[in-house]
Amino acid sequence: MPNTVGNFRITEFLRLPAEAIVAAVVLLAMPRRPRVITAACIGAFLGALTVLNLLDMGFVEFLGRHFNVVLDWVLLDDAQSYISDAIGTTGSIAVTLLVILLTLLLPIGTAFACVRLSNLLARNNTVATKATLIAGTVWITCMSLGLSIGGVPIASDHTAGVVKVHLRRASDTFRDEAAFAKFAKNDPFAKTPGDQLVPDLRGKDVIFTFIESYGRSAIEDPIMSPGVDKTLADSTQALTDAGFAAKSGWLTSATFGGNSWLGHSTFLSGLWINNQQRYNTLVNSDRLTLPEVFRRTGDWRTIGVMPGVQKGWPESKFYGLEKNYSSKDLGYKGPKFSWSTMPDQYTLEAFQRLEHGKKSAKPLMSEIILTSSHQPWAPLPKTVPQDQLGDGSVFDSIQKAGKDPKDVLYDGTAAKQEYGKSIQYSVTSLVDWLTRYGTDDTVLVFLGDHQPMSRVSGSNASRDVPVSVVAKDPKILDKIADWNWTDGLRPAHDAPVWKMSSFRDKFLTAYGSTPHP
Repeated sequence: MPNTVGNFRITEFLRLPAEAIVAAVVLLAMPRRPRVITAACIGAFLGALTVLNLLDMGFVEFLGRHFNVVLDWVLLDDAQSYISDAIGTTGSIAVTLLVILLTLLLPIGTAFACVRLSNLLARNNTVATKATLIAGTVWITCMSLGLSIGGVPIASDHTAGVVKVHLRRASDTFRDEAAFAKFAKNDPFAKTPGDQLVPDLRGKDVIFTFIESYGRSAIEDPIMSPGVDKTLADSTQALTDAGFAAKSGWLTSATFGGNSWLGHSTFLSGLWINNQQRYNTLVNSDRLTLPEVFRRTGDWRTIGVMPGVQKGWPESKFYGLEKNYSSKDLGYKGPKFSWSTMPDQYTLEAFQRLEHGKKSAKPLMSEIILTSSHQPWAPLPKTVPQDQLGDGSVFDSIQKAGKDPKDVLYDGTAAKQEYGKSIQYSVTSLVDWLTRYGTDDTVLVFLGDHQPMSRVSGSNASRDVPVSVVAKDPKILDKIADWNWTDGLRPAHDAPVWKMSSFRDKFLTAYGSTPHP
């Protein structure tokens, strides 16, 4: 059985597996009791491996990577929550029960099947022995001659290969844990005094904003790019009319299709956080993050606005956020839009009402997560008149009139179209807020956290996301002139591409920070 959806074709099932031939040889040589036990163990193992293959298919489809048997079990809870948002609680319960039954019954069923086959071998020992010898000879011949059907080798050791890959991945994971913990301690700005951190941004309101799933595909895919490019062009013009300027480039995210916190932590910490283990190590370390940089100076108040956070979030202390607004803190009384707890327009207006619009003794350093472009991209919010936002109840009719997630997520073209619209909405909401409330001292850095799932971005899509720096003060953009980024909000195809983990140090250096390892 293949472990990717793309390889799920009939030729994959026409292979001659070496493991089956070896198993037949072993079982034919055993007395009854050991044979039954061995056959049951082999069958249960094959059933468990089938479950792993199915998990691999799901992870490749949604996250662009294979399942890690050490790290990824914790993500199944997030998957269940996502399904609940996408198809409702009843559907989620049904899917969860189906998955549990499948996980239990597959190993049991394959165990009984292998015991039955071993009994057939034993009852027909002479014929089975000859057939096994012939199968082995055919396998060796096909392997020697490189024979294949539809490009798939007939002689296969696929099962053993899958096991090797999972074992190697687990071994690499354990080795990486110790190496990464040591590497994370090597921070060039760890001991930099507060007065030597970002001196060229003193007095500025600095805002770091992540737009969910805003990836390179939104700008360059032929289905999505026309609408998104027009939005970026219109938004660039709106910024120019309001006295702002922007420069844009590309960052390669540490994650793909989901697990947004890996992208956030990579960007903010300057470390490559591409799995949950690294994330756990990071948030239990003393690594200096961008919010902590501003907090350490003593010259900024650091806050987070995170409508996607619906539980306790102790990591806020690690990041250096003095105050964090989760979904329950923003006063929203309207409907959820699938996974997204509230529209971006409302999130930004709540930020203005609760923090940015208030007089303060210190400027703000804010981290804002915009979630309206989170899959499954249905139903989608629409921009409403600013004076009608209120507590968000105005979105009730928009949500009810929206599309059903099931009609969008599993239709590739529809998913691309609705995803593109969601990016247009998020970018428009952010630029509208900035042109309405931004000042001469506002500095906005916004970017995507990762590409959308492969059904939308493509199976061979890059991990690149757009990033932009926007400000009225020309000195702010002059400081990054040597980055060779593109003017405006749309990065050119050949604009510089950096790993997302490199941004922190480049940003700190550009705005005058002094390294003190």
